[in-house]
Amino acid sequence: MRLKLPSASVRGRAVIVAGTLLAALVTGGWLLERGSTTGTFTVYEGQQLFDHVKRLVENDFVDTLSDSVVYRKSVEGMLYELGDPYTTFLPPDRFARLNESTSGNYAGLGLETDLRDGWLIVVAPLPGGPAERAGLQPGDRIIEIMGKSAKGWTSEETSNALRGKPGTTVTLKVERPGMATPMQFKLVRTTIHQSAVRIASMLGDAVGYIDLKAFSDSTAKELSGAINGLRAQRMKMLVLDLRTNPGGLLSQGVRVTDLFLNPGQRIVSMRGRLPEANRDFTDSAKQRWPDLPLIVLVDSRSASAAEIVAGALQDHDRAVIVGTPTYGKGSAQSVISFGPEGGLKLTTARWFTPAGRSITRQRPSDDETDDTPPQRHERFRTDAGRIVYGGGGITPDVAAGDSATPIAEANFIRALGANTPHFRDAVTDYALYLKGIHGVTSPDFVVTPEMLEAVWTRMKERGIDIPRSTFDDAQALVSRLIGFDIARYVFGSEAEFRRRASVDRPLQKALELAHGSRTESDLLRKAAMQAQAADSIATQ
Repeated sequence: MRLKLPSASVRGRAVIVAGTLLAALVTGGWLLERGSTTGTFTVYEGQQLFDHVKRLVENDFVDTLSDSVVYRKSVEGMLYELGDPYTTFLPPDRFARLNESTSGNYAGLGLETDLRDGWLIVVAPLPGGPAERAGLQPGDRIIEIMGKSAKGWTSEETSNALRGKPGTTVTLKVERPGMATPMQFKLVRTTIHQSAVRIASMLGDAVGYIDLKAFSDSTAKELSGAINGLRAQRMKMLVLDLRTNPGGLLSQGVRVTDLFLNPGQRIVSMRGRLPEANRDFTDSAKQRWPDLPLIVLVDSRSASAAEIVAGALQDHDRAVIVGTPTYGKGSAQSVISFGPEGGLKLTTARWFTPAGRSITRQRPSDDETDDTPPQRHERFRTDAGRIVYGGGGITPDVAAGDSATPIAEANFIRALGANTPHFRDAVTDYALYLKGIHGVTSPDFVVTPEMLEAVWTRMKERGIDIPRSTFDDAQALVSRLIGFDIARYVFGSEAEFRRRASVDRPLQKALELAHGSRTESDLLRKAAMQAQAADSIATQ
């Protein structure tokens, strides 16, 4: 049955649509690529046009599409055309992952695993989880799950097998370095809470370090507990690491900032189209640790709530920001559930730092990277009068990042190419071998020429064919990677962290600022001097 259109204007638009489709068949789609030049529609005309185009697609499109597919693609197309990368429809699996990231909870065994040589290797059991209670250790190789070989499983297959309803059981067969026969484990799944605080450690010289990886529903509470724990160890200065932190809940970003500011100080301002989207968030409680100087580490993957924290602390001169410019996500999203269909993440407001900065960054062009500093034409001032910038993420007070990769290391990485996973397999295999024979007894071990030779041999066994000179020239990089894996699997995550920290340039820059500083003012003065020196060098 032919659709009857009620007006000449609608009939005209229908002719345009039908004509365009016909012309596309003749011209190979050239007209479609040029885009539509029609004007605006009334609500009724728009509905009629949509229904007409939908019917044409259903009846005449070269491939058969069900109604559900057409409607889903219509929704996706509408959201895409809004031009906002943060407004998106999430299918059930992605919506479930979003809920998991904001709550920090899932049902499973509490295991962090990695794939090596096609097998699942335990990186670390989470504290207090079923895996840790059962006695699984870093370096254990999972060879069977529920009686089925786990050889060649993907990460998704592994996740589906290890997770499930609380109270259900999972059987594992595990090979442990140094053990002659496999070990059997029967574990009961339970609700696991993955703490937002991944590392809390003292670095010497009374400096504490906390790695905060997410803003889930208990982040402020977990961070407060970690700080109190380090204070009990006589911490006098804190390095808060927000690098690679993608953000999360706005409320937790506000609560974390509230820990470090004074009552009445603004944290963030939200501005949207609806009245309820307009709100100023201000500090409501006294500082917990007013005498604790603070350094915050950020990078190009620090986003959303992480940027709210960094921006507020910078605007109020409460922390020195060290690293590279942040991601630049200056908007807030509401999440609407559609039950079994998934959910919608919809941008409903833009946010501004206490100084009035919008930090929204235009995504980089082909000749830029996410670490490219913003154009410095949007100037703002902190409470103390320091100049800060908007429009390109949070610009650190002190720039510090990984320097350019040395030529020898770049050549090695290029030579590995698609064999990079096999190289990682070789390094882990050697680390597990050392664990099995108790070949390393101190976490302060030095990577020896014999260790490098052992990894080279394992590389050759895996078919990695690169010049030996390329391997030898990259000895510094290979030694670091060998050291990290041995520390991880033989001595645990704390030993691996300390080894990585020793070559972490932004963290070392933070420790340099901390040395000899007693107050936040001392840190700010040092940061200003270093920034002036860097600007002077840049203009010479």
